[in-house]
Order: sequence, then structure tokens, then C-alpha cells
Amino acid sequence: MKFQPRLLTMAGCLALAACTTPAPRSDSPPTTKTSIATPADADAFVAGINQDIRDHYVEDVAAQWVAATYITPDTGVLEAKASERGLIRLKDAIDASRRFDGVSGISTDSARAIEMLKRQSAMPAPRNPADLAEMATLASRLGAAYGSGKYCSDPADPKTCRNLNQLSKVLAESRDWNADLEAWQGWHSVARGMRGDYQRFAELLNEGARDTGYADAGQAWRSGYDMDPADLRAETDRLWGQVKPLYSQLQCYVRGKLEKNYPGKMPKDGTIPAHITGNMWAQDWSALYPLVQPFPGVSGVDVDAALKKQKYTPEKMVRSAEDFYKSLGMPALPASFFERSQLVRPRDRDVVCHASAWDTNLEGDVRIKMCITPTEEDFRTIYHELGHIYYYLAYNNLPPLFQAGAHDGFHEAIGDTVQLNLTPAYLHRIGLAGAPKESEKAVINAQMQLALEKIAFLPFGKLIDEWRWGVFDGSIAPQNYNAAWWQLRQKYQGVSSPIPRSEEDFDPGAKYHVPANTPYMRYFLAHILQFQFQRSLCEAAGFSGPLNECSVYGNKQAGEKFWAMLGKGGSQPWPKTLKELTGSEQMDASAIIDYFAPLKRWLEAQNAGKDCGWQG
Repeated sequence: MKFQPRLLTMAGCLALAACTTPAPRSDSPPTTKTSIATPADADAFVAGINQDIRDHYVEDVAAQWVAATYITPDTGVLEAKASERGLIRLKDAIDASRRFDGVSGISTDSARAIEMLKRQSAMPAPRNPADLAEMATLASRLGAAYGSGKYCSDPADPKTCRNLNQLSKVLAESRDWNADLEAWQGWHSVARGMRGDYQRFAELLNEGARDTGYADAGQAWRSGYDMDPADLRAETDRLWGQVKPLYSQLQCYVRGKLEKNYPGKMPKDGTIPAHITGNMWAQDWSALYPLVQPFPGVSGVDVDAALKKQKYTPEKMVRSAEDFYKSLGMPALPASFFERSQLVRPRDRDVVCHASAWDTNLEGDVRIKMCITPTEEDFRTIYHELGHIYYYLAYNNLPPLFQAGAHDGFHEAIGDTVQLNLTPAYLHRIGLAGAPKESEKAVINAQMQLALEKIAFLPFGKLIDEWRWGVFDGSIAPQNYNAAWWQLRQKYQGVSSPIPRSEEDFDPGAKYHVPANTPYMRYFLAHILQFQFQRSLCEAAGFSGPLNECSVYGNKQAGEKFWAMLGKGGSQPWPKTLKELTGSEQMDASAIIDYFAPLKRWLEAQNAGKDCGWQG
């Protein structure tokens, strides 16, 4: 669930081609066309846009990189100004592209490129220059507020201040109700100050969306999936319907275990208080595994202990992930990756530690930004982030407008697919685990451990954009921001706030992707696609056993098929790209059910006859 800023939220990568004339403002007098656009004009327009992307990209991304790795008021100004210039270029480019609306005979590639141009930003730019400048400033300010956020139990004593990493560690390692509550409440208090800025920011996003031709920003976001925006919403509902029965079984079982651990403290509506899930946003329940382990005493894989025992450094963890991709036949990372990435939290400044992958020049200067610690969570996250990196490298030979995922869910699914291959057998092969236990109990334990990460995430992955789409279309009014947030969390996750919340709070802002304005449906779709991808890769590798036991590490046949898909980037509609890998043009969650079939049967047996309370 890590943001990758390749499709820049600041739109800093786009410029108006010098050979084009911007479309007139909607409030300008009508102009008389002096010529009729031709397919050749469209080809020239696209070529100009692609060149101008290259001309401005490095400078604009550098401003974003510095703002994230050196958080100061000055770097915030640089980022905001670069963003403002980029938004203007993007707005003008999209306006100019309307010259080709309805023109017949345009080549498939040019028509696709113009469509991809319109998808480039999650921040559609308002026509009004003052509003555009204000939106860029607010975006930078919201990002900085999150990145520099700290909770101080005693505001007068800086020694009592803790950042997100420190507060998250409390939730992950402590099972003390009150200590977890303080950490949870402390971080969520950081978001309170974002509320006013976000409300205005959302208004400006909608203004930009309307100026770009959409009803609101949510419709603009949903338009980037080669399908009608309304159909995408229905598609996500269909996919959720496929996986909800498995999630419901997991939620019921986990809640029952928590009820025994916290007698008398659980709500009567069948929900789980968010602060006791081991994760700040209750999106990943992995930390609860010792508490909910199906078969205690049946030893699993303790990656945390192995990493520490073998003195894994951040670079060694990255090298391990690189080795996996290389084993599939993919290239080694460039030397500049290790020279320029941020792999640890600096001691001398504030940075955004939220893991992300960066392509800084469209030509191989790729990096990740993390604050790596020797934990299984960070180990797995690195494999995910390198999925973005290898996607960049695979499509770097394409024109800039095609340097994108088939859709944004594809970009997130690549590294997640690789994570599915970190099986006990693979971990044994690289020396981080003993020989895997061949028993049904060991399988159930391993599946539970993964389900606490992958299945627990699914409803959270869906609800964040459900909330924002409601904000954008007006069905969630500002005076109901927080109430609507918790209604959706209860509906989809069966999770509730541990303490009463009011509209003075802004709990959505405690999640990075909201102040960072990163669309989140990509992560939900990625969690569907990764299992579909994995099933196809295992078939290509000739694997015939249970899907949960497959690892394609070292298999060049699977790697060749994977790399071919990555190389297509955004050059064609995603259903075609999906079919080339999987044989189907439709996203399908049935592979999740196949993968977790042993656990699903076991959970159903455990929950038989139990009143789970929450129905969703």
C-alpha cells in the first residue's frame, strides 16, 4: 500500500507543446478556427507533448524529491511553485488537445496518447490562476503537515514528542489497551489541523475537474480506467462481493480472539476497535498474529528474528529483493539507485518516511524513499517498491505519455505479486528460514499470517475513495466528514473508533494518501490483480500444486511473460494487457479464493454456530 509518484499528483511532468495553441478559456470570447485539425496535426501535437515532458520532468521531480527528503518551509515553497507551473502546463496541454476531439483518422497511438494526457494528474487544474496557485500551496502544506507530524504527550517538553513510526511501533508491539489508545489518539490528533485546508483543497479539485470537463474530481479519477466512470464503481462493488465472504469470516474469528484478550471492552455491535488491530489505520492486522495464531506451537517463519540475527542492513534487504527480480531475468538495478535512494531516516531533518518509488528522469534514475528497519514488514515492502522500479525500467523505452501502468492498480500489483512468492520454501532457499513444515496446521498458520495482511486490507482499500468520491460529489458534506468516515469503516471493515469522535476531528487526514491526494482505489484493485497475476505466472512456470505453495523465484519462463507485460506500460487499454498475461480481459477475485481455500474452510468451521454480530 505504498504510494509511487510516477503519475505525479502535482502534474509536474507535463508541458504544453510549443507548436500548439491553448484552447480559449471558457469565459473568453469565441474565436474563429483558422484551420481544421488533421491526423498529422495530432501526431505532431503528441510528439511535442512527449518532448516537453522530457524537458521539464527532471526539474519538477527534483522539487518533489527534495520536499519529501528535506522538509523545510523553503523546500515547501520550491515544491509548490514547481507544482503550480506544472499544473498550468498540464491544463494548457489538455485544453489544446481538445482541438482533436471528433477528428477522424487519428492513429491509434496518438489517440491513446491524448487520452493518457488527460489522465496524468489527480489534481485537475482550475482555470483561475489564483485558485490554481492556492491549490498548489495547499497540496504542499498538507503533505508537509503529515510528514512533520508529531504527538507530544507534554507539549512543553519536546522529549515527549513521538513521530508516526514511533507511535506505530507501540500499536504493533503492545497489547496494552490504554497505551495503544494513547498512541492511536495521539497520531489522529495530528490531522485535526488539516481539516480546513482539506475542505478548501477539495473545493479547488472540483473546480479544476469541472474546468476539465468532469462533473467532479471523483468522476475525473474514475475516468482513468478505460471504462465509463459509473461502470468502474459497479466493477469495484462486484469485486468486493467476490471477496467479502472471506473477509467476514476473518473479521469474525479475529474479533472473537480479541474479545477474550480484552474482556468486557469490546463494543456490542460486533465491530473491532481500531486501536487494537496493531496498525494505525486498522488496514493490516499482521501484528495480531501471535494472538490469533490457529495452531500455537506449530512454528512458522520468524523473519524479524532472522533479519536481526543475520545483521541485515537496509542495503542488504534491498539487495535481497533485487535478487528476486534478477532471478526472473530482469536487469540489475543501476548503481545510481543505491547512491541516491533514501534508505534510512536521517538524523538531522524531517522527512516523509512513507515508502515510495521514484522515476526521476524517465531514463533509469530510479530510487526508493524509505526509512528501513530490519523487520519483516519493511523486508516485504522493499519487494513491493521494487515492483514499481522494475515497471519503470521496463517501459522507459516508451514515449513519456505511455510510461505508466496499464491502470494504476497494475502498478501497485506488480510488487504485491512478487510478495506472494515469499513462501516458506523461498525464505528457506535464501537462508531466512528453516526447512518448511509439511503439515496442514503449518499451512493454516501461514495462510492466517498472510490473510491478516492481504485480506484485512481489502475493505480499507475500497472505503478511502468511497469517502473521497462522496466528498467530491457532495453526498458527504464538510459538516459530516468524520461521521461519514466512521460509517464507511463500520460498513466495510467492521471497525469502529475506540473513543467518541466529533467533527472537530479529521481522521481521514491521519492516512497519508488523503493529505497527499493520492487516489486509493488502485490499492484495492492491486489486491485483486496480484492473485490473478500470480496464478498466471505459476501456470507459465508449469506449477501444478496448490496456488499458495507456488514461488516462481528463478523461473525465466514466468519472468519473460511478466517482463513483457511490464514493457507495455500504458500503451494499450488495460483489458488487452491483462489478457496477454492471464487470458482474460476481466479482473477476477476468484484467484484469492483459490489461494486461501484452506484457510476459508478452517475459518468457516471455527465460526460455525457463532453470532458474529457485524454484518457489514
